[in-house]
Amino acid sequence: MPDTPAVAPEPSGEVTAGDTGGSRDRPPGWEPVARAVVPETERDPGYGSGLPISAVWQTEPPPPAPSSRWAPLYHSGYGGGVQSAPPEPPEPPDRREPYAPPERRDRYAPPDRTAPPDQQVHPGQQAPPPSRGTRHRRPVETQPPAPGSAAPARDQLPIRPTRSGASPDTLLIRRTLAEIAPVADKTTSYFYALLFIRHPDLRSLFPVAMDVQRDRLFKALLTAAEHADDTATLTEYLSHLGRGHRKYGTLPEHYPAVGECLIAALTRFASDTWSEATEAAWVRVYTTVSQIMIDAAAEDERSSPAWWQAEVVGHELRTRDIAVVTVRPEEPYPFLAGQYTSLETPWWPRIWRNYSFSSAPRSDGLLSFHVKAIPAGWVSNALVHHARPGDVLRLGPPAGSMIVDHTTDNGLLCLGGGTGIAPIKALVEDVAEHGRRRPVEVFYGARHDDDLYDIDTMLGLQRSHPWLSVRPVVSDGPTRRLSGQLTHIVREYGPWPAYDAYLSGPPGMIRSGVDTLVGIGIPSHRIRHDGIEELTTSSTGRG
Repeated sequence: MPDTPAVAPEPSGEVTAGDTGGSRDRPPGWEPVARAVVPETERDPGYGSGLPISAVWQTEPPPPAPSSRWAPLYHSGYGGGVQSAPPEPPEPPDRREPYAPPERRDRYAPPDRTAPPDQQVHPGQQAPPPSRGTRHRRPVETQPPAPGSAAPARDQLPIRPTRSGASPDTLLIRRTLAEIAPVADKTTSYFYALLFIRHPDLRSLFPVAMDVQRDRLFKALLTAAEHADDTATLTEYLSHLGRGHRKYGTLPEHYPAVGECLIAALTRFASDTWSEATEAAWVRVYTTVSQIMIDAAAEDERSSPAWWQAEVVGHELRTRDIAVVTVRPEEPYPFLAGQYTSLETPWWPRIWRNYSFSSAPRSDGLLSFHVKAIPAGWVSNALVHHARPGDVLRLGPPAGSMIVDHTTDNGLLCLGGGTGIAPIKALVEDVAEHGRRRPVEVFYGARHDDDLYDIDTMLGLQRSHPWLSVRPVVSDGPTRRLSGQLTHIVREYGPWPAYDAYLSGPPGMIRSGVDTLVGIGIPSHRIRHDGIEELTTSSTGRG
C-alpha cells in the first residue's frame, strides 16, 4: 500500500541527485557524503537522473529557509502513485540472522510551540523528548497575527466557498497544481533535493529508490486539492496517511522541515500563478492537513504499535511465481476480512508493499498472504523466492474498506482477478463465520487455466457452503471453464439487483468492473474496492 545497482562511482566532488537516494545507480545501503563543490555547468536537478543538485545554485542562490513561523506542511501520500518499471532487482543477501529493525519511534507528542521564541524548536534542530500521547497544538500561522490579536483557530480559517462551490484557497491551490503538472517530476525532485540537503537526518526515513516516492507526493497533493472542501473525505484520507506514517518513524517535528521545502519547490516551479495570496492559501490548507495527520497518529499510538514484527511460519509455492506466505505476529494483530496491510522485508528496509489478507481472522492468530513475484518487484521477489520459515517481516497497520456489511441480507457479488482472489476468499470465510445464509457469487478470473492457483480451495469452500457459487473464468487459451473477459461473463449472468459488489485484482480489472456493474444497474455506493492508487503498490500492482 516495489534493479541491479551498479558499483558506486569514485567521488566526483559534487553532490548529485543520486547522492540523496534518487538514482538507481547506487547500491542499497550506500550513504552519500555531501561536498560543497559546484559544477561548472547549470543543469536541472533531475532527482533520480544523476544530474547535479548543486547545479541549480550556479546562476541563482538557493531560496532561503523560511523562519519558524512557517506552518508545518506534510509530504508524501503512501496511498499510491504509478511506478515505472525498474530493471530486475538484485538478489537479496542470503542472511538468516534475526531481523533487527530500527528503534521504534512511537512518540507523537509535538514540540512545545507555546514556549518563548528563544526556546522553540525550529526546523533542523533536535527536539526535546516529547511526552507520550500528548495532543499536538495547532501549528502557528505563516503570516503573524495583527498586534494584540490571537491566531485564528483551525475552524476559523478564512476559507469561504465561492459560487462554484470551491473555496478561494482551493482555487488557488488547484491553479498551482495545474501549472506544475507538466513539470511534476522536476518539482518533486527539487523538493526532495532541498529536503535532504537542508535536513540530511530525514534521509533515513525514505527508501533507497525514490521513484515511487516522487509519484506519491504529487498524488497526495492532487488528492488533498480535490477534496480540500470536503472535510469528511479529506479527514478520512489524511487520517489514514497519518496512522500509516508511524511505521516510517515520522514525528511531528519533521513537518516544518518538509513544509519549508515544499513551499520553496512550489515557488520555483509555479512562478506564473504564485503570489502572496497563493502562498498564504497553501500554508493555511496544509497547516490543517498536517494537523489532521499528527492528531490521527497520536490517537493511533494510544492503542497500537507503529508496526508489528511477524515470523514466517509457512511458505507454499503454488506456481513458479506465486507463493502463499503465512506469518505469526509477535503481538495480536486486529484486522477485518477484506482488508490489507503493508509489508517490509529484512532484505529491503524502508520499502513497503501492500498485500491483502487471504483469510478471515483466525483463532491461532496466523496471517496469510498471496504474493506474486512481478518483474522488477523488490519485495514480491524476495517474498516468493527468498523468504522461508524463520525470517521476520514487519507489518504496518491494517487498512482498506472492502469489508462485509453484516447489517444487510444482500447477496455478495465478488470479482477476483489473479491474486485478487485472496481477499475474496477472506470475505467468503467471514460470511460463513457469521452463520447467515446469504448468497455469495464468486467470479474468479485468470488468463490461463494454470493461473487459477487457488481454484481447489475455492471449490472446496463451495462444496462446504450451499449458498456459495464459484465460477472460474479464463480469458486466454483453451479451457473447459468459462471463457472470455471476466466483466463480460459477469454481465451475462446478471442482473444483480439484490447484491453488493466486491472487486479485487489488477487496477485495469477494477476500472472495467466498476464500469460494467454501474452499467447493469448496481448503485456505486454498493460497489466496494480499495482505491486504485492503493492497488498500484499492492500484490496486484508493483511490488
